[in-house]
Amino acid sequence: MEIYKGIPVSPGVVIGRVFVLDEVRQRIPRRTVVAEQARAEVARFDQALESSAAELDSMRVQVELELGAEAAKIFAFHQGMLRDPSLSAPIRARIERELVKAEYAVAEEFRALSDRFAKMGDSSFSTKVDDVWDLERRILRRLVGEQRSRLQGLDQPAVVVAHELTPSEAASFPHGKVVGFATETGGRTSHTGIVAHAMGIPAVAGVARLADHAADGDEIVLDGDRGVVILNPDVERVASYRRYIERMRVFGLSLDELRDSPSVTRDGVKIALHANIEFPREARVAVENGADGVGLYRTEFLWLTSDHEPTEEEQYEQYAEAVRALEGRPLTIRTFDLGADKGLGALATDTEPEQNPFLGLRSIRYCLSNLPMFKRQLRAILRASALGPVRVMFPLITSTTELRHAKMVLRDAMEDLAEEGQPFDRDISVGMMVEAPSAALMATTFAREVSFFSIGTNDLVQYVLAVDRTNEQVANLYTAAHPAVLMLLKEIVRAGRRQGIDVSVCGEMAGEAEYVMLLIGIGLRSLSVSPAAIPRLKRIVRTVEIDQCERLARRVGSFDSERQVLAFLREQVRTIIPEAFDGRAVEEP
Repeated sequence: MEIYKGIPVSPGVVIGRVFVLDEVRQRIPRRTVVAEQARAEVARFDQALESSAAELDSMRVQVELELGAEAAKIFAFHQGMLRDPSLSAPIRARIERELVKAEYAVAEEFRALSDRFAKMGDSSFSTKVDDVWDLERRILRRLVGEQRSRLQGLDQPAVVVAHELTPSEAASFPHGKVVGFATETGGRTSHTGIVAHAMGIPAVAGVARLADHAADGDEIVLDGDRGVVILNPDVERVASYRRYIERMRVFGLSLDELRDSPSVTRDGVKIALHANIEFPREARVAVENGADGVGLYRTEFLWLTSDHEPTEEEQYEQYAEAVRALEGRPLTIRTFDLGADKGLGALATDTEPEQNPFLGLRSIRYCLSNLPMFKRQLRAILRASALGPVRVMFPLITSTTELRHAKMVLRDAMEDLAEEGQPFDRDISVGMMVEAPSAALMATTFAREVSFFSIGTNDLVQYVLAVDRTNEQVANLYTAAHPAVLMLLKEIVRAGRRQGIDVSVCGEMAGEAEYVMLLIGIGLRSLSVSPAAIPRLKRIVRTVEIDQCERLARRVGSFDSERQVLAFLREQVRTIIPEAFDGRAVEEP
């Protein structure tokens, strides 16, 4: 049995048999042509580009019908890359300069581009490597002839294991034959991962050396919730996962009954459960899962699936769709959180990579450095606020200067819309993410400036513990259970209470069953999680009492290590709601 740790990119757990997709990139030999033939080779390349663009257009339409508009945008992004002169011009130049065949020039230029992306420290660049190879293969097929994929011979359900998968390969999986996949490359924001989400199949990326050790027919457990892959699991492990899958199936059926039930504790205290979303269609999913609203709309995904900066009108349409889907429930829109692990979307290829992007020009810093772009987004948000309850939230605020500057730009946008006669909510709630230690330590000061806090535990944990959460070498040090993190959470909640503002948690911590009672116990009355997690959290909320949670929080406050904290919290949840606890027996690799 071998246990591998990767990056969870699409949720769900499946047990199956391995199908190794070992298609390797073709080795294109260097063949030269005489000078008179160079023009013909350029024409061959241009024809291949044109045919590839037409094929992508057809695929975009098909994917939109089958998987939705968000997944289809990936192939519109590919079309934009094909039209980009910075991609095609060097290929034409190489053909004419070196007098080589078109396919060789394509292979060499795409390899160089892929290498540049892969070597960049920012994961948002490296996750675009799959897009580069997708386009290369598409063009080469037009130049050297079609090649039959091994997937076409798949005759039974399987878990695909591959070094890499392109978005086109994932979208072309035979219907019902691929029940999950794991790759050695990729990440949460890769386009292949977005396709997996749209298809509703579990997926794990960044699983080092998995393809080297897996063989066709091997038994495999793919845990897309935790990012764990188990190759050739022992009998006990398989039995444990089968029990878990069945328990979650039955538990899921029981949760359906909770959709319209209020999220209140046994002693009658309301705990608001909101949803985190990336795309407007997910707002409908949130409502279907019983959400009280959307606590975090990650708008930067508009960039990550586009080949250009989203216009004000494009943004407005997206926000308006989400507002309408919520049918009067509140929508909290976070302004662009670009940079760090999410990159700069359509601007990525125009920007020099930073040495340490998590400490660089990201989030509110990037927006304040690009005021026209920032103002366009704020205008779109304000226009959407005329359609229903909308709140605006600024990410990664570290100083009062940043916050006041952002609020000033918001006021400017309001004045412009008022002059134009555009309707908007003049009393729109303005809040901020608390995800930097400076913001947490100055929470009392910030609480006087905003209407609400949303604690982003993903970034807060990594900054407090000095652990890059995307670095697998130190992943074992990243934990929200660290006493220092819990101390800061308490202080943020107290500061919000003293100033009478709402405080919620929107990081991954809020969606994990073992932390729910603790968060309620330290005073939080609002959690924002993935839509799928809402029914399970509602079951926990409706099973506990406030006094019970407060006693638990006091006990946790006496511990001095994260191991003590986690062991105690898991024991409590197992005792109170055993079926809701994610109790798979999985050791950390």
